[in-house]
Amino acid sequence: MADSVIEIKDTTANPAPLGLFAFGMTTILLNLANCGIIGLSSMILAMGIFYGGIAQVIAGIMEFRKKNTFGTTAFISYGMFWLTLVALIYLPQILPGVPKADGPGLAAFLGLWGVFTFGLFFGTLRLSRALQVVFLSLTILFVLLAIHAATGADAIGHLAGYEGLFCGASAFYAGLAQVLNELYGKEVLPLGAVSRS
Repeated sequence: MADSVIEIKDTTANPAPLGLFAFGMTTILLNLANCGIIGLSSMILAMGIFYGGIAQVIAGIMEFRKKNTFGTTAFISYGMFWLTLVALIYLPQILPGVPKADGPGLAAFLGLWGVFTFGLFFGTLRLSRALQVVFLSLTILFVLLAIHAATGADAIGHLAGYEGLFCGASAFYAGLAQVLNELYGKEVLPLGAVSRS
């Protein structure tokens, strides 16, 4: 008797737009503060915890269900980055005796995230032009932020802010394109598909 194989079709939604919107919108708000346009307030920190942090982790867990190693790694990692960043700001205030992160420490933290992001950038070479822009601009952002943390140069901080606005907007665009293209069943906003040959 021949064995029969039952194939279960994946009918779950694409979680990538959620992760891209969460990353993009939170990045835009933080970098409005880096540019000096708005102040660093509870609004940005709350976005860092709930949307940039928790929503991205949820998107990463959903990508795991879809067997997408890249999406799982990226969304959970960057979600945890936002949660860690908020903790870096507030832990010294709520836990007496915990020293505030200094310039060299922050530079190492941000620089390591830049190396991680640059590594993931090579994965986007198999995905889409839109994601290549997101990850390359994010790599540049981390490098600029690390230099700013190490030197304290305001000009570098403001440059990082404007570059971060571009990075966040590129992620927002990629998320919006995926949602609209799926809803309309055609390419409403181009993502720049990459040939996998």
